[in-house]
This record gives sequence, C-alpha cells and structure tokens, in this order.
Amino acid sequence: MVRRLAFFVSRRSHRLNRAKRLLGAGKVSQAFSLFAKLAKAGVPEAAYRIGQCYLSGQGTPASLEEGARWTYHAAEMGIPEASFTLATLFAMGVPEGFDPSRSVSGDVGLYDHARAEDVDRYQPDFVQARFWAEKSAAVGNVEAQALLGHIFNHGPEGIQDREAARHWYGESVRGGSMQGALGLGLILLDDAEDDSQKAQAVELLQRAADEGNLGLASAAMGWIHEHGASGQPRDAYRAAAYYLKAAEQDIPSAQARYGLMLLKGVGVDEANAIRAESWLRKAAYGGDAEAAALLGDLYIRGEELFRRPMEAARWYEFAAEQHHTPAARALAVLYLTGTGVPRDERKAAFWFNHAAVLGDHLADADLGNLVLAGVARPDEEQRSLQQRLRRQAEGGNPLGAFNLGVCLAQGVGGVPDEAKAFYWLGLARDGVVNAQYWYGRMMFEGRGVARDMQAGLAWMDKAARKGLPEACVSVAQMLITGQVDGVKDHVRALELYHRAADEGLPEAYFSLGAMYGGGHDVPADLPKARDYFEEAAQRGHGLAQMMFGRYLLKGLGGSENGELARYWLQQAAEQDVEQAQELLDSLSGMSAREGESVS
Repeated sequence: MVRRLAFFVSRRSHRLNRAKRLLGAGKVSQAFSLFAKLAKAGVPEAAYRIGQCYLSGQGTPASLEEGARWTYHAAEMGIPEASFTLATLFAMGVPEGFDPSRSVSGDVGLYDHARAEDVDRYQPDFVQARFWAEKSAAVGNVEAQALLGHIFNHGPEGIQDREAARHWYGESVRGGSMQGALGLGLILLDDAEDDSQKAQAVELLQRAADEGNLGLASAAMGWIHEHGASGQPRDAYRAAAYYLKAAEQDIPSAQARYGLMLLKGVGVDEANAIRAESWLRKAAYGGDAEAAALLGDLYIRGEELFRRPMEAARWYEFAAEQHHTPAARALAVLYLTGTGVPRDERKAAFWFNHAAVLGDHLADADLGNLVLAGVARPDEEQRSLQQRLRRQAEGGNPLGAFNLGVCLAQGVGGVPDEAKAFYWLGLARDGVVNAQYWYGRMMFEGRGVARDMQAGLAWMDKAARKGLPEACVSVAQMLITGQVDGVKDHVRALELYHRAADEGLPEAYFSLGAMYGGGHDVPADLPKARDYFEEAAQRGHGLAQMMFGRYLLKGLGGSENGELARYWLQQAAEQDVEQAQELLDSLSGMSAREGESVS
C-alpha cells in the first residue's frame, strides 16, 4: 500500500514537473491541460498553477473568478503563494460579496464582460486581504509580509495599525523584500524624530530605488534630494536623475516634477520646453492635477511655440475638476476674458466660486465683483460667499474686511446693511486702496454714516493718488463740477482721467473726449476728442458711442462718414441712449424727405 502511494506521488510529481517544463518552453496550451488534470486530482501546486494561468490568460481565456477559485483551493491546501495572491486580489478590489470558493456559473469569468462604469464599483476588501496575507506572512512569505504592512498602514480605520505596519514591513525587509523597504522607508520618513531614524529612512528608500528599481522609491528619493530632506543636502541633479527614473516607470508625480525641472532648466544641463511638455502631458494623462495646471500655464503664458489658449483651458479644467485651486481661478479668468473659450460670466463665476470654496481669498473678491456687476448666482452661493468673507474679516484679513463691506453695502448674500458695511470698510481702509475709495464714497453720499462731503472727498482722493482708476474718475468729476465747496481744478481732473484711461477704464476715455471737445479750462482738441470717444465706444460705453457717431456724422475732428455714424448711433440706441435714437430718427426723416423731393 505504501509502495503504491509512493508510486502515485512520484507519478504526479513527474507530471507536474513536465507541465512546468512545457510552460517554460512556451507550450502554454499543453501546460494548461496538464495542470488542469492535476488540479482536479487534488495536487495543491497544480491548483495554484492553474489559478495563475486563469489570472494571466496563459493557455486559456483570462478569468479572474476561475483564477481566484483555483487559487483559493491551493491556499486552503497550504500553498503560501496562493494565500498571498488572494490577499493581493482582495486588496486591489473585488465586487461586493465576492466569494472565491464558489464555482463560476457557465464559462463566464468575473470581469469578462465588465462594463467601464462597473469597474468603479470594485472595492478593496481589507478584512479578507488581511486574513489571507496573515496566513502567508506567518509561514515566512516576505512579499505577503510587505503586503500585510501595507494593509495595516493604508487600510480603513478599523484595520489601520501603525505599529503593526512597521513590524511587518520590518519582517519583510529582513527577508530581503524591496516593497517592504519602500513601505518602512516611507513610514520612517514621516515619523523620524532624530538623525539616526532619518538616515535609516533614506537608506531603505535608496535600496528600494537602486536595488529594487521601484518607481515610488525613486520618486521619494527625488523629493528628498530636491528639498534637502532627512538630513540630505539639496542636490537638484540627483533629484532630477531619480525623478527621471521614476518617470520612466510611469509614476505621474515624478513625471510632473521632472517636466517642471526641464521647463525651468533645474537639475538638467539645459531647459527643454519640448521634453518638458511631453513629460507633463504624460503626468496629466496619468491623473496628476499639478501637471495639468502646469500645462495650462505653458499653453497660456509659455513660448510662442506652445501658446494655445484652447489647450490651456482644457488642462486648467482637468486640474480644476480635481480641486486644484489655482487652476480653478485661472479657468475662471479665461471665461471672464473669453480667452481660449467663449466669454461666459456665469461659468467664470462658477469657477471663481469653486476656487473660493477651496480657500482662494482672491477668488472670493473676483466672485463678489461679478455678483455686484449683475451676474446672477444662487442665493445659497451668495450667502456662502458672505460667510467666507466674514470669517476672513473677523480673522483680521483687511482684504476680507473690504470685500465683506462691499457685500453688505450691496446686499450680496443677505439684506443690505450700510452701517455695518461702513464699519468693515473703515477697518480695511488703511491697508486696502479700494477700501479707501468705498469708505470715502459712502461718507460722501451719507450711506451708513452722517454725510460729510469734504471728508469723503479726502478719502477718495487718497485712493486716486495711489492710482485706483474708479477713484481717479470720481475725484476728477468732482473737480470739474465743483461739488465740494465750489472747488474746481480742470487741469488736475484731466490728469486724473488720463491716469484712469491708462488702466483701461471706458468712462475715463469718454471723459477725456468730453474735456478735449471744448467748454473746459483746457485747450480744445477735436481730433483728440474724437480718438478718445472712439476708444470708449469700442469698449462698449453707450454715451461715447453716441458722441463718436455725432463726430462722424458732422466731420468733427476728422472726415465725415455717414454710414459708420449710423452704425455707432445704432449701438448707442441699443443701450437706451435717447439722444442717439433721436439722431437716428432725424436721419431717417431726412432720408424720407430727400426721397420725396427726388420723386
């Protein structure tokens, strides 16, 4: 009986070795057939091998479920590698309720017909992953020990155990696992409290990078050398070399860092924008938001070769959707200015709000300006804006105090409260030029405080002297009309209008046209007046469109052009400028009378 049993064992061993040789020789179909017969006969290693064939698609169509089932049988029969494989499958993600002990219904594998949208439903099962990893780790499988360290380090709250992670990573390192060296090195990099622990972290990560050729370890070494961390000197060239090594192993963060170094010419022999763009693009396609934002910057502000605003908008949106704050604000600016995308103030407001929610205080101000300009936003969004500004203001942020004051003055996010608005503007006035203007304007108009025209003008004049365009125009207007104590100064008003026009304010161009048109204490200059009216008209100023139309109609400051005059008068009439419509009506009447006289 013993001799017969030994004969069967010897025969099975012979057939198993023959199947291995067939597999090594590339005769995968024959190897699979022989493994299958042995597995069904209860040979543990054959069950493991047939599971591997199903998982990798060697000699048979790939089937995760069949592979997992045979691997489970091998694990149950004590094959440590099988337990490790099961642990890996559960850690990577399986459908809810997945049970490898059950047979497959029909010939359909678990993922054979998986739809793209179904893949997102696969979730790691860390309880099962831990169970199978512990079985394999307990008998000395070093890769299972490293995986167990990973599970304890990155698993859900009920499983996470930092000390257990360090223990199992350490066990795997003693067995020569490079994955364990990577895991333990990263933990020590975070937790190191003295130079000895920092040196140990660097040694482990360097081993994993240099000996294990692990991409994540190379990326970590790149970061260490780039920032001079863990007691290492800054070395841009070593950092770039490690980042390149990790980038070639498809680590997106390393591709992004290496691309940036190429772009800036840091750690490399010379800057190379073309190679930089290539690596940044790879990183962005790999899901790296920072790389996508850098591509946006390159396409909007880079060399002429790369200046493609539409591409910039696409990559900014990709990064913004992953909550990259600067990219969200940059995308908002593109929509606001119509650069690379159709101009859309609503979309601009959406992305300004997105950036503001992520903590960008400047985006709060930009969003507030759009709301004040009449861009409709949901009430809840406006209330949220006011709450964020209030937190900034109460925290001592002058810009937040200014923006809160404007919101309260205009009723953004709640009912107007001019007294509180004046209070917050007063707190911001010494640090924010715009606040000086608003503070003075409210004092001048008596909004939220007793009216004081002299003091109001003084505060607005402070803002004007610092170049704030709106303040320049308001003070200039008061100096022309003599509203405050009858004081007029047309020469200074002209200077202030020029200053505001240099900043692109349409109202300033119109006012310059009016001043050079005559009737003020500066020499009349009709050609200049005509040029300034045209500039303001091109920028959408209704009264300027009417005046430019008149100049064209009468040949003031240049030649007559009736057809162009009608165009600009029509533009002004569409903005409800009554004089423009009257001029158009008179021109139509003249044309009608001329037609009757000809007939």
